[in-house]
Amino acid sequence: MSAATVTTTELIVGGMTCAACVARVEKKLGRLDGVSAAVNLATGRARVDHPAGVTAEALMAVVVGAGFTAALPRPETAEEPGTEAAAATAARTRLLVTALLSVPVLVLSMAPALQFRNWQWLCFALATPVAVWGAWPFHDKALRGLRHTTATMDTLVSLGVLASYAWSAYALFLGGAGEPGMRMPFTLVPGAGGTADVYLEAVVGVPLFVLLGRLLESRARHGTGAALRALASLAAKDVVVRADGVERRVPIGHLRVGDHFVVRPGERVATDGVVVAGNSALDLSLVTGESAPVEAGPGTAVVGGAVNSGGLLEVRAGAVGADTQLARIARLVEDAQAGKARVQRVADAVAGVFVPAVLAVAVTVLGFWLGAGATAQAAVTAAVAVLVVACPCALGLATPTALLAATGRGAGLGILVRGPQALEGLRRVDTVVLDKTGTLTTGSMAVTRVAARTGGLGADAALRLAAAVERGSEHPVGRAVCAHVPDAQPAALPEVTGFTATPGRGVAGRVDGRLVEVVRPEEARRAGTRRKGQTPKSGLPRELADVVRSEEQDGRTVVLVRVDGAPEAVIALGDTVRSGSYRAVDHLKRLGLRPVLATGDSEGAARAVARELGITEVHARATPEDKAALVGELRAQGRRVAVIGDGVNDTAALAGADLGIAMGSGTDAAIGAADVTLVREDMGALADAVRLARRTSATVRANLVWAFGYNVVTVPLAAVGLLNPMVAAAAMSVSSVLVVANSLRLRGWQPAAGRPASACRRPGPGAGTGPRRTAGPAGTSLPTAREAAGAAPPPGETKPPARTDVPAEAPESARPATAPRGETR
Repeated sequence: MSAATVTTTELIVGGMTCAACVARVEKKLGRLDGVSAAVNLATGRARVDHPAGVTAEALMAVVVGAGFTAALPRPETAEEPGTEAAAATAARTRLLVTALLSVPVLVLSMAPALQFRNWQWLCFALATPVAVWGAWPFHDKALRGLRHTTATMDTLVSLGVLASYAWSAYALFLGGAGEPGMRMPFTLVPGAGGTADVYLEAVVGVPLFVLLGRLLESRARHGTGAALRALASLAAKDVVVRADGVERRVPIGHLRVGDHFVVRPGERVATDGVVVAGNSALDLSLVTGESAPVEAGPGTAVVGGAVNSGGLLEVRAGAVGADTQLARIARLVEDAQAGKARVQRVADAVAGVFVPAVLAVAVTVLGFWLGAGATAQAAVTAAVAVLVVACPCALGLATPTALLAATGRGAGLGILVRGPQALEGLRRVDTVVLDKTGTLTTGSMAVTRVAARTGGLGADAALRLAAAVERGSEHPVGRAVCAHVPDAQPAALPEVTGFTATPGRGVAGRVDGRLVEVVRPEEARRAGTRRKGQTPKSGLPRELADVVRSEEQDGRTVVLVRVDGAPEAVIALGDTVRSGSYRAVDHLKRLGLRPVLATGDSEGAARAVARELGITEVHARATPEDKAALVGELRAQGRRVAVIGDGVNDTAALAGADLGIAMGSGTDAAIGAADVTLVREDMGALADAVRLARRTSATVRANLVWAFGYNVVTVPLAAVGLLNPMVAAAAMSVSSVLVVANSLRLRGWQPAAGRPASACRRPGPGAGTGPRRTAGPAGTSLPTAREAAGAAPPPGETKPPARTDVPAEAPESARPATAPRGETR
């Protein structure tokens, strides 16, 4: 069957209570020709891959035929309670009534001193509605399974309750236990005292504890899906559209691409778009995990779901409905939670044969004890204990609840995984191939250094003159120079007359009567003369020529500022390292991962970034084919390789790696080829993702050890008659609750100690350049205020390799990087 003919349908399956139910649904669906299904007990959803000729109705009919309910998913609404809420209310009511009837029976059965005359008949009267009505959900599902010749956990509970009730009725009416004045001591280990004992405490205790356990499981499982509900709640229900100066509020479904809408303070941005008017700060913490507000102004791209913390914004809609980033995030989280890890498939396969095996063991135990000469009471008690204690609930919940909690927590931290396989892959990765431009760096030009000649105007004055002239230029160099001057507003900069821009050369203009030129250094070399203090054939003072040579060797773009023909300063520009990139690479190395830099940029540019970040293995001028080949070579060496990138040129490498990781700001092609997407523009999210994957794996292992170990210990105890059925019921329920509670700990997982979940904000316009650096007479960079104060690197961060132009302790945002290859004037 070709991939083009395969259709995926998602079904909501009701009535599943254990891993055996999961196995049965998958088996029934798998019997259809060309159909494969993955059923998740924790979410109650089945993802079915089937030929286009198989309809959803046919799939639902198969599920119903297996004894369960099936329906197509409907869009969730935040306010609609739906059938799930009604079912939860009914479950709480059943549990409450069962508890009210069961508590007197448990107290009287377990406290001989309180056993008054004919107490056993009162207990029988109270236990009867529990055995019939309270345990009816188990009886009902057991009967459905019987009609389909299958057995589940409900079969075990139903048989245990009915067997205990039948034995107690026999003992009361025919075995002498109904005599007035009868006393019965309670023991954790059931005795063999003939037929005069009743097990009414097991009749009420088994359904009571199982109902309580299921209610707690349901609440816990509901909590693991909080990520999807939180994402759904971020979507706006209506929006204020502005057209021809008139505002009107319309449902969000009426919004179209290109419409202008208004976002007032405190409101959520209705959809993805671009700000056309107004300035404000946006809170993106619930969308991308970034803790710091992000400044937004005209031209800034905004994300639907962000909260407007400041002024009034007018936004032009760029995407609506399923095309928004919020909708894509929700789909990724839902896909991840619907998937099934390899270890979960093994557990489900075991659980599929577990219940029939338990039934066989119970029958064997009953026959063994009767054949060994034990009383009927002892034999029945041992068999009932085996039925009750051997519930595969914990086994079925061990993996999916952990994956649900982990994917939800990852979404809250700006880490989106496509499925459980991605989490498993993250845990096993030992080599990370890193792209440079747009991944480790911001991908936009910024000023990294300003060096002025000795005795001249000075770096600040030269920079302001250059910005005044560049204000009229649309070249990336001009925009970067203007952005580097904090107050580079038209009213704050000198007036320019006679502005000219010469392609391939630079710009010029008159400022306060002086001719100011911002040109390539080659212009000075062509006009150079041999003078004292100048480099021959250069036309530049030696101190400036040395700066130009050093910066160009590192792959940066350098421009010269001349005033009335005299060289005054040089400005170096480059692609700046992302805030947090050094910390992320350092953390990856501490986690035992080997970082490899692969970029299409020049050797000098690649080496400069590698030095900044402490990466020793560099592959420069790498084509997309070269990157894919590098990944293949590493995998051939036995390495488990992850590739992180953001561009179309990274797509082949992302698809060929053991694990592909894309930056959320990257192209759709890169995101589509990746297994993990980092929504936060903070490279630290990569190390967080690896840690989260490892913690999830440890949680799953602990859950499975408990789930398997519980059955390994308790089933033999029950089989040899050392476990009271009521205690067995309590132990079984506690087992499931402990597994879910252990998984829920992942919801509160935090990244590395001492570092918040979102240490860095998203760079805004002009951001990412770090503190502005100027130069003294010798052309060396002056330290920032933080460096001058002797500030140390962030906790846990080692100092980067020393440079002549940046002190070793400089914060990451101040570390210069390199320009994109070919970015010259």
